[in-house]
Amino acid sequence: MNKLANLSQKITQNIGLIIIVFSIIAYFLPQYFSWMTSYTTIFLVIAMFGMGTNIDTRDFKELIKNPKEVLIGSLAQFTIMPLLAWFLAIVFHVNKDIALGIILVGSCPGGTASNVITHIARGDVSMSVSMTILSTLLAPIITPALIYLLAGRWVDISIIAMFKSVIKVILLPVLLGISIKKMNPTVISKSKDVFPLISSLAIILIISGIIGANADKIAQSGLIVLVIVAIHNALGLLGGLLVAKLAKMDYDKATALAIEVGMQNSGLAIELASVNFALNPLATLPGAIFSIWHNIAGSIFASIRRNKPKKKLIATI
Repeated sequence: MNKLANLSQKITQNIGLIIIVFSIIAYFLPQYFSWMTSYTTIFLVIAMFGMGTNIDTRDFKELIKNPKEVLIGSLAQFTIMPLLAWFLAIVFHVNKDIALGIILVGSCPGGTASNVITHIARGDVSMSVSMTILSTLLAPIITPALIYLLAGRWVDISIIAMFKSVIKVILLPVLLGISIKKMNPTVISKSKDVFPLISSLAIILIISGIIGANADKIAQSGLIVLVIVAIHNALGLLGGLLVAKLAKMDYDKATALAIEVGMQNSGLAIELASVNFALNPLATLPGAIFSIWHNIAGSIFASIRRNKPKKKLIATI
């Protein structure tokens, strides 16, 4: 079991690098990866179930105990990232598929990658987990509403269909994971190293499949999407730091908030694009590229934050 634990830890900590390697392979050998897009929903459900098994009921107590900072973080995430996405889509004059994909990414909740990066950055992991939980629970209502409001100028949107999608692939698997852990803590405890490994592999397969299926289109639109994604992510991180500074949060909490705001559940963005916007195939591309980029940028950001001297209050961005 120790070997499995070590393998799971190594894959989780180096998921950004692994995603890059698999994405490059998928780009040059798309025939071996494109079939994976047929199983995007299954892979995401597995990843979200794994997230649920990692949530402890004590995390909810933390959420209730310190609601102000967590609420500020979730509010920042659901305002900064969607509005930035909408702004960047207009400024860069991208086609409707890319615009939709960018807004899908910006409107999604936080993902488990943010918790890992916060840990690496020596930020407040408890706060990071609490924000991820809250934004995930709010996602069935807020995510479809944001997409409807911000992307409606480009495509017709069914808010009900997206609501059902988010419930199916995010909320239900997470709640199922939490429930099974509550009912069978011993079983889950024995398998605690398995679920993070499975979740990581599921995310790797989702992204590799999207890259493989869109290899020819990436050559045409990949660079502009990468530029937009990089700007989106960087401004999200900086925006999170600014909000934390205005709220006078300490260094650890500021780090957690910034990472949570800047890193999205891009797997959900890919799923929503695949299921609800099949006529807009390029809409999956921003989510796939964001998945790669935010792990790279997040790791760099974490290195900077963990090596910077901590102060009682955040004084500089």
